[in-house]
Amino acid sequence: MKYISCCQTPIGELTIVEENSKITNIIFENQGKNFDKKNCIQKETPILQKTCRQLAEYFAKERTCFSIPLAPDGTEFLQKVWKALEKIPYGETRSYKEIAEQINHPKAYRAVGMANNKNPIPIIIPCHRVISSSDTLTGYAGGLDIKSFLLELEQRI
Repeated sequence: MKYISCCQTPIGELTIVEENSKITNIIFENQGKNFDKKNCIQKETPILQKTCRQLAEYFAKERTCFSIPLAPDGTEFLQKVWKALEKIPYGETRSYKEIAEQINHPKAYRAVGMANNKNPIPIIIPCHRVISSSDTLTGYAGGLDIKSFLLELEQRI
């Protein structure tokens, strides 16, 4: 069974999805229409409450890493990219090329970009920390304004 809960944040409402006591999705307000909620039950479970609490701490600059059990659904390649993203330290960025090299697919930087786009658990799996090799912001599922906000937030410690 999937459970969902909504969490108010400075970047808008986030919908958090849990299945088997693990977070499977965080959905930005502007993406809500793309997520099918018909097989979900709205309920404040302990893991959903913990996730919302940790997100609030993150936005209050009181938390730099998360301790939430995650279960993102994706191919082996996507999983490799997402694991690499989790290793990017708070307040730092990496390029798509650096992530491709880290996962031993040095020419797959475009595929890394697509994996970032498919990240089902943004913020906690910090795809916002990946930028172009020229240090410019590129696509973000939540929008470039949210990506910019998150990067600026992490610089204000």
